[in-house]
Amino acid sequence: MNTDDNALAAVGVDAEDEQIYRDLLRRPRATLLELAAHTGHTTVALRRACSRLESLGLVSRMAGRPVRYVPTRPDVAVSALISRREEGLAQARLAALALLAETPRTENLAPEELVEVVQGQAAVVQRFTQLQQTATEELLVLDRPPYAQDPSQQNAPEMERLAHGLLVRGIYDASALEIPGKLRLAQESAAAGERARVSPEVPMKLAIADRRTAILPLSADASAHSDSAVIVHSSSLLDALVTLFEVLWRSALPLPIFDARSRPADMPDPELFALLAAGLKDEAVARQLGVSLRTVHRRVSELMDRLGARTRFQAGLLAARRGWWDADS
Repeated sequence: MNTDDNALAAVGVDAEDEQIYRDLLRRPRATLLELAAHTGHTTVALRRACSRLESLGLVSRMAGRPVRYVPTRPDVAVSALISRREEGLAQARLAALALLAETPRTENLAPEELVEVVQGQAAVVQRFTQLQQTATEELLVLDRPPYAQDPSQQNAPEMERLAHGLLVRGIYDASALEIPGKLRLAQESAAAGERARVSPEVPMKLAIADRRTAILPLSADASAHSDSAVIVHSSSLLDALVTLFEVLWRSALPLPIFDARSRPADMPDPELFALLAAGLKDEAVARQLGVSLRTVHRRVSELMDRLGARTRFQAGLLAARRGWWDADS
């Protein structure tokens, strides 16, 4: 059965029960015998399924004989199930806070408990996702290859946290933005509220939540980068990691974001300029634009002529002077 047929799985309805509910919506006054003839299920199986659907509020049994079940309107029934789930989640959050009160504070942890080692790619991804989802004030991120997850896919948990007002500051290694599509995703995150900068050399991957917990790779070996990680709790080591981030932040440059509304009217080649301002090399720019290296050289030369610059460094200063790029933001 196609997973699209189980759209109500999130509210506790399994695929077979949902299909029976759909059949009842199409045949709202059908008897169990008529449903059995149509679906191929036995009346016993249908009776059990309808009983489960009734407990969820999706159907109600009519009085009299033969036995019939009337489906509840989907918008009404599903809204009630969602509310029930939300109440359950709220209770779970309260329970988590109660459990937290029973947990020793991190400053009282023994030295060996201040650092955890997580092994296995799936476990590393899970802990990183948890770190993002539980941050309430600030998330600091150093972003560089290699990645445990597909770098061509947007970081959905981060986008969700940005939508809820979480302050996210990210520093991207320039090599990360050479991955096809990565610059676009970074610009989407920045447009959603992430404060993003670019550095020519980010020393390692790192994420720090609320300056209380950090995750970073255990090994510097790129081949094993995503297979193990270290979780660091409040300690002088965590303080040092926060300081490292702040030092890198001060020296990094803002990620250029140009769209139809914010792009300066006199900017001749905004796509090229964004890639160059992000620190990409000409070869990477050519791959991103899908053009030859010679074409990139020609367009760079035209851009420099337009600015009246003899070097790329001078071009960057002149571009900032024209308001094309805020190098101090």
